[in-house]
Amino acid sequence: MVDLVSASRESIPTFPTAEQRIIAAIDLGTNSLHMVIVRIEPTLPAFSIIAREKETVRLGDRDLTTGNLKPEIMERAIATLRRFQEVAKTFNVETTIAVATSATREAPNGKDFLHDIEVQLGLKVDLISGQEEARRIYLGVLSGMEFNNQAHTIIDIGGGSTEIILGDSHEERTLTSTKIGAVRLTSELITTDPISTHEFEYLQAYVRGMLERSVEQVVANYQFGESPRLVGTSGTIETIAAIHAREHLGFIPSTLNGYQFPLRDLRELVNRLQHRNNIERAAIPGMPEKRSEVILAGAVVLQEAMTLLNAEFITVCERSLREGVIVDWMLTHGLIEDRLRYQGSVRQRSVLRTAKKYHSNLPHSDRVANFALSIFDQTQATLHNWYPECRQLLWAAAILHNCGHYVSHSAHHKHSYYLVRNSELLGYTETEIEIIANIARYHRKSPPKKKHENYRNLVNKEHRLMVNHLSAILRLATALDRRQIGAISRIQCDYNPQEKSFKLRVYPTYPNDDCSLELWSLDYSKEVFETEFNIKVSVILEPTIVTVS
Repeated sequence: MVDLVSASRESIPTFPTAEQRIIAAIDLGTNSLHMVIVRIEPTLPAFSIIAREKETVRLGDRDLTTGNLKPEIMERAIATLRRFQEVAKTFNVETTIAVATSATREAPNGKDFLHDIEVQLGLKVDLISGQEEARRIYLGVLSGMEFNNQAHTIIDIGGGSTEIILGDSHEERTLTSTKIGAVRLTSELITTDPISTHEFEYLQAYVRGMLERSVEQVVANYQFGESPRLVGTSGTIETIAAIHAREHLGFIPSTLNGYQFPLRDLRELVNRLQHRNNIERAAIPGMPEKRSEVILAGAVVLQEAMTLLNAEFITVCERSLREGVIVDWMLTHGLIEDRLRYQGSVRQRSVLRTAKKYHSNLPHSDRVANFALSIFDQTQATLHNWYPECRQLLWAAAILHNCGHYVSHSAHHKHSYYLVRNSELLGYTETEIEIIANIARYHRKSPPKKKHENYRNLVNKEHRLMVNHLSAILRLATALDRRQIGAISRIQCDYNPQEKSFKLRVYPTYPNDDCSLELWSLDYSKEVFETEFNIKVSVILEPTIVTVS
């Protein structure tokens, strides 16, 4: 395993050497906003945590009628993020990576909230799916704990969701996310204080029922003879560990990383919490401020998960989502060799798996993708200035553009949007998945229009323009393989900026093939491309040169 483990923490700002880089990661969780600042040493590669910040904001306390994030809570969150930015400046942070999870993901106004953050603070926050959250939690735990080539089950109990993950030193095997968390369960199921017997029994039964499917998925991927160690992360589990340590050791260790406690002690604690009111829970030694309000629900989730997993002990890891965001950034920027998997390979495998799931014609999709990337590359810095990350989104959309045939041939482009949008594409943020789905949606028929709901989901003008341009490229690419037989071997793009003319030279694969259907399809599809880039397109069929040996 790549050594990403370092326990050093410093309380004063530090200045990076030429080899070191200072990065911040922010997690907009359902219960709290967290920031971790790390010093990356690319030559090892490793990172050390040099600062942590936390604020309990309760984004999960949403409007019960609309499900929207409340205005006053959004204002509090933005103020907290502004404070985080000021702290980051004192550490000379090079870049800040921010992600939002369950509460923002599910709120109807969640994307508007993230847009407001970007406008007011200049901070781009990526919305990630439950499975992507689970993948990054796995990376975070892997960076903070030696797996010794053994399988581990990881549980992360958040405010709005619980992730259960099965992974080993090389890869994540199972990623699950369930919509139960300490804040969500407290607000939806607990109305009495202390909790009544009836509510407690219902809470237990509800949690167990919700967790059963995730646990079944995890256990189904155990290999013969395996008995994975259970690892727990995040606030609920760290709080329980701190209380347990205080009661059994007489003190709370300086680090809880590696601390272990048994299910029997957890059950005893749950029984105590059940019979105490909030004031009494808050008085328990080791209980953090505001955690007492939601600790019972979180502890019940852990108790039921451990019971279902037949786990007698759980080991704490202090690294989780935020550290996983750092590892993911290091992977993406080539600072870790491919021993934890490159981000690109995760994305590629996820897209291809989705294409196969919906029985896409992969040879055809691959040809379309190659044509689309060829047009993208040949027109870079002339017709467009989209960055390399956009090229990846175009590739994904090209591979998945026809998956809508799985539902119906009629209006399959619309079905493609739906299937892509609701697929768990690992390695991509929710915004990137929305962009991919829209590019695939507009590979045929109507171009993007503001009246289309899926297009309106793109609140950022830059993202809309990206979809406009890349979907126009994809239209030409699909036309180039109209018969799906590989009739065209390659293309050449010639752009004359003075005349605003664009010549698309196509080279047939087979001698004497006039490619009439492809030429007709190109003539039909080029109008949208012409409109988007304000040019005139002409298609030229080049003769096939036959060599005689």
